[in-house]
Amino acid sequence: MSVQTSEPPDAACGDFAGRLLDWYDRSARALPWRVPPGSGRVPDPYRVWMAEVMLQQTTVAAVAGYYERFTARWPTVADLAAADDADVMAAWAGLGYYARARNLLACARAIVRDHGGGFPDSEAGLRSLPGVGDYTAAAVAAIAFGRPAVVVDANIERVIARHRLIETPLPAAKRAFKAELAPLVPADRPGDFAQALMDLGAGVCTPRAPACDRCPVGADCRARGRADIERLPVKPAKKAKPQRYGIAHWIERDDRLWLVRRPEKGMLGGMRALPGGEWAAMPPAESGIAEVDHGFTHFDLRLTLVRREAPLAAAEGEWWPLATLDAAGLPTLYRKLVDKMRERKG
Repeated sequence: MSVQTSEPPDAACGDFAGRLLDWYDRSARALPWRVPPGSGRVPDPYRVWMAEVMLQQTTVAAVAGYYERFTARWPTVADLAAADDADVMAAWAGLGYYARARNLLACARAIVRDHGGGFPDSEAGLRSLPGVGDYTAAAVAAIAFGRPAVVVDANIERVIARHRLIETPLPAAKRAFKAELAPLVPADRPGDFAQALMDLGAGVCTPRAPACDRCPVGADCRARGRADIERLPVKPAKKAKPQRYGIAHWIERDDRLWLVRRPEKGMLGGMRALPGGEWAAMPPAESGIAEVDHGFTHFDLRLTLVRREAPLAAAEGEWWPLATLDAAGLPTLYRKLVDKMRERKG
């Protein structure tokens, strides 16, 4: 399918930005990282960046608490740059996609080391930082520095795909979304424009049952009233994910649990974990006392918990008190196994 447009975006959309921003001034979400419209406050690039990294592939509800804890503990980019890797990884535990936490540290240290503790104020400069891709660079440039960047996240994709009736499947449609948005970005409020689109997608132009009657730009939305509006944006067919299997060892002594650190590179790198072997394509021959299933981006994992009496002689690790296990910063996969054991113990 192709992009169905017959006139320039500015002609088809009328005063799209004006209508959207009027709505945003009345209806903007109150978020801990956001400067409210009309407040006159200047956004802090560090906090904008922190929020945007956390929000990648994660919901606002899941991020809010983490954001508050991170910025309370490390209130400036210099504080984060000086933080211990293990402390940051532990604080991130449960938020998922742990490479983001490693990139967060690498980026903070590059800003302090190479930029005197200040964020570059352009898309190009921001893209030069470790772990900062096109989306994050555009979002920080627009929101923190007022640059007329074209910001496109999943919410914005949905709004534009429907408003302009773009039927090209993702990811090929991303270029079309940017082309449609570029002439609409207002030079005086690019950050508010981006955040308004995010709010519109999150609360009005939702994946299911969009509230078209409440949409500030619905009058000229090409998908409005269509029975198939929910299929937009068109997503590629899902591929079946491979299944992997692994074992984790529960080694308990004197109300303490033996924990190890996973290798710095690879899945859950640098995180505390229950010890165990490599994850493989075949189920283990060994039976266990509990099992959990966990989905990663590229594969699904079934992890079997096996009780052992002692660590392997050459293994490095630490005995962690069971009473304070929640403070160990275990990633969700291993916390699921801990919860299973707690259920067994009653």
